[in-house]
Amino acid sequence: MATIYDIARYVGVSAGTVSRALSRPEKVLPDTRKRIEQAAAALGYVPNAVARTLRTQRSAKILITVPDIGNPFFAQVLKGAEEAAQAAGYAVLLGDTEHQAEREERYAQMLPRNQADGMIVLGHRLPPTAREIVRQLGATAPVVNGCEFDPTLGIPSVHIDNAAAARTAMEHLYALGHARIAVVGGPTDNPLHRQRLEGAMAAARAHGRVDLLTTVPGDFSVESGHAAATQFLARAPAPTAAFCFSDQMALGVLAACRDLGVRVPEDFSVVGFDDLASSRYLSPPLTTISQPMREIGVRAARLLLAIIEGVDVPHQQTLDFSLMLRGSTAAPPERRL
Repeated sequence: MATIYDIARYVGVSAGTVSRALSRPEKVLPDTRKRIEQAAAALGYVPNAVARTLRTQRSAKILITVPDIGNPFFAQVLKGAEEAAQAAGYAVLLGDTEHQAEREERYAQMLPRNQADGMIVLGHRLPPTAREIVRQLGATAPVVNGCEFDPTLGIPSVHIDNAAAARTAMEHLYALGHARIAVVGGPTDNPLHRQRLEGAMAAARAHGRVDLLTTVPGDFSVESGHAAATQFLARAPAPTAAFCFSDQMALGVLAACRDLGVRVPEDFSVVGFDDLASSRYLSPPLTTISQPMREIGVRAARLLLAIIEGVDVPHQQTLDFSLMLRGSTAAPPERRL
């Protein structure tokens, strides 16, 4: 089913121009309006068809798109969403997008085709078809975000306060006496990276340590954590602690420390983020920010189903986090002399 974005690409104009031509034709030049109308007919576009279809037909299925199905963080979120959906009589369709916009769009097109009644996006982008559904239906659009909260999307979401959580992690390291701290972040276009970096920077400013803060990019993977640690541990003077924006990256940092003969926590402290099930069994066990992964999935599914059923519930839900203190953090060597 064609969208206004398909028409815009076909004609070579903006989606806004297409929208105006179809809803307020007097606002568009006659020649442009004619080309848009011809394109709409050629592509089979029916104004507001998405809205009518989603309101009148049900599949008893919901779609969940995940950026990386191999990431154990998302596995826990999916378990929670599946649990809530099954309890309500809905089946779950899963789409692994591998961070690819084309895949995200193909999955979103399942909504106007009646292959799913709603969609949970665990990434931070809305594909064109989902954006069009949100534009047409507004607050009743069955599109929900979980985990990677981005307020600019303008859709309901279930998440934690990532900035506050990051600040809590940094405050723990500063309280131990660390001054030179490395922050291992995520992709710069990811809202989790921006929010957690905001919290880390706020803590550094509060302690007058911004000039001693080292920020190294990563992608939330074990490999990127290992590469980051190999880089910052070679500096002189090297940081005495690292705050990683995921447990996976923290695992990579721990591996790099072992490779380089750096003892944790005697020589170097590591804090992660997520509290994956494996984190407590690492050597040493990982100090980390715990977020309720399974509960995020449960709440996101219940929120989506409430929207589908027309039940009024809070559309922005912020869940609690906690700092799990384990064996990977201690005072820096100079504080123990």
